Parts: sequence; structure tokens; C-alpha cells
Amino acid sequence: MSSEHIQGTVADGYESVREEFAAVATGEGGDYAAQLVAHVDGERVVDLWTGPEITADSLTGVFSSTKGAAHLVVALLVQDGVLDLDERVSHYWPEFGAAGKAGITLRDLLAHRAGVVGADDGFTAEELADDRIIAERLAPQKPYWRPGTAFGYHALVIGALTGEVVRRVTGRSIQEHYEERVRKPYALDFYLGLPEELEPRFLTTLPMLPTPEQLAELEANATGPDSLTAIAFNRNHPKAPELWDLPNIKTIRRLSPASVGGVASARGLAGMYAAAISGPEPLLAKETAADFAQIHSIGDDLSTRGGNAFGLGFSAVAYDYPVLGQGAFGHSGAAGSQAFADPRSGLAYGYNRRRFAFPGGAAPENTRLVRAVHSAVVAKRG
Repeated sequence: MSSEHIQGTVADGYESVREEFAAVATGEGGDYAAQLVAHVDGERVVDLWTGPEITADSLTGVFSSTKGAAHLVVALLVQDGVLDLDERVSHYWPEFGAAGKAGITLRDLLAHRAGVVGADDGFTAEELADDRIIAERLAPQKPYWRPGTAFGYHALVIGALTGEVVRRVTGRSIQEHYEERVRKPYALDFYLGLPEELEPRFLTTLPMLPTPEQLAELEANATGPDSLTAIAFNRNHPKAPELWDLPNIKTIRRLSPASVGGVASARGLAGMYAAAISGPEPLLAKETAADFAQIHSIGDDLSTRGGNAFGLGFSAVAYDYPVLGQGAFGHSGAAGSQAFADPRSGLAYGYNRRRFAFPGGAAPENTRLVRAVHSAVVAKRG
């Protein structure tokens, strides 16, 4: 795709980002639709989009990038002294202490070390939409490994678990705290609970279209229906919705489960992380950002069966993008989105796409786009 098909603007010195965005769009066929936004020290320097139907204001499901918004709320409550990372979860939520979980701390839970990645019988779409139901189902669940001995991505449930802690302590949901403290004050197009009047701006997520080679790879790496991976990604329920289809379910968009239910534009994704680290009064103090970005779990992930690195609630994004500074934190989403803050460079990044990217998780083109944006930041600073 030539650069004239790319819409939007870049600041002086970021022209190479526009060219790279155009270059990654060439390999996707005719329906590649995506948005890319970056802020540096709170100033928006990249604001680009391309593809059929999509505009700068289009909203799509951002899947696990939602976890960044949810755990920004947790970080704020820890910063306020309302939550203690080293307190037992069962102190806040007594029912959670069942079945060998009494010693799990909030820190363990945020680092994906609790072992409660799903339920033995899985969840229906209606259950996945409601964090309260997920929490109630998982309180008596026996962990799938001894807590603290390993880690595995709690992909569809971590927001419900941490959200129940927040609700027990404050009487309010993560979604309510996020709306009041983050989204509304900064007018962010990143919603945990999409208002009815914004439904016309929502673009349905399109399913992955793997090539024959990619399909063979998926089949070769497929896990059984009773495997830990299947439990973690809810493939163990006979009526489980397809992962790619979750944001297309209106109840998911309305209730916005804090693990996967967010709806956003790239402006909203990048804007949230800019608010977290930039401006005269960033949402997060430097010490809080450093604590939540510090790697707590790294190596073989029992759920994804691959390498992974987590801070507290956030991914340690420099693990995947080593060009970034130590202490970068954020979260990707299954369809391909990526969003993060890199406090050392002042960069806040948001990327969103409509069609589910192979093989799931941060789309491969993020590697090129992150490098292009970061290189422009470094060049501008001399």
C-alpha cells in the first residue's frame, strides 16, 4: 500500500513512521484496517489510520489490552494506600481462600502466579461477560498448579479476580473506578462498558484468515480440549464463543469484563498510557510505575506454552520489543492490538486493527512499527 492511502498526520521528524505504516499494510490484502497513534511527553506525534470503513474515531474490541486499563486502576489504588500488594487476597475476599488458595497475595495474583486460569467446566458467553459470575465460580476452584511455583496467563479471568478484590475493598467495580478516574477526566476513547450512543462507531472484529501454511502450523500446535491451555482460553466449554467473536457480542461490550471486554480506538489506547506517565501530574508516580513494570514472572508460560514476561497486571513489553527502555509496561490484545508506556523515552503507543491477526496476540507488524516510532523519538532528541 502506498503512503497516499494512509490517512492522518505525523509531527515533523516522524515521516518514517508513516512510511513504515504504509509498508506493513501491503501484506494484508484488500481489507487491512488499522490505527496507529503515539504520544511523546504527552504530545501526540503520530495519528494514522488506513483501510476500508475505519476512521480515526472507529472503535474496535481490544481484547486483552483491556487489562492495561483494569490494572491501571489497581495501580492507582495501591498508590493511594487502599490496596497492599503483599496482603493475602483472602484477607480482602475470604471465599477466595478455599482449595489451597489462602496464601495467595495480591502480588501473586497480578503476576499470573495464582494458578486459577479458568474453571473445570468452562464458561458460557453470558458468564464470560460478567466479572461477578466469573469471580463467584472461581472462588472455590482448586489451582491448576501450586501457587507461586510457576506462572501462566490468566487470560480470560484475571480482571474478574482482581476486580473482585477492588469491589470488596471499595464497594465499586474496576469499570466504575476507571470511568471516574481515568476515562472521563482525559476524554479517552477507551471504554470499559460501551455506551449505547457510541454503538454506531463500533466495527465488528473480523476472524483470522490463515494461509494454508499458517493453518497447518495451528493444527500442528493444537492442544487437547482438557489441556491447561484449553482451560485457560475457555475451549473446554461445549458452547464457548470463539475468542475472535467476543467483542462482537453486545453483552460483552456493555458489561466489559475487565480481562477482555474493552472497546477503543488507537487514540484511546495511546492516550491512556500518555495520561499514566506524562504531563505535570501523571496518573502514576514514577515509583508506582516502576513497581508495576518490574518483572515478576518470566520464562515458560504454562497457559500459552511459550515464553512470556509479566510485571503486575501489565506485560513487560520490552521482552518482546527490546528497543524499548527498561520499565516499559502495557498490554497487547488477541486481535493484534498493542498499547504501552515507555517512561524512559516518554513514549505512549497505541495500535489497533480490525481483522484478527495470526497467530493471535500482538500483531507481528507491531515489531516494525514500535521500532520505527522509537527510532524517530531517539532521532528527534539527538
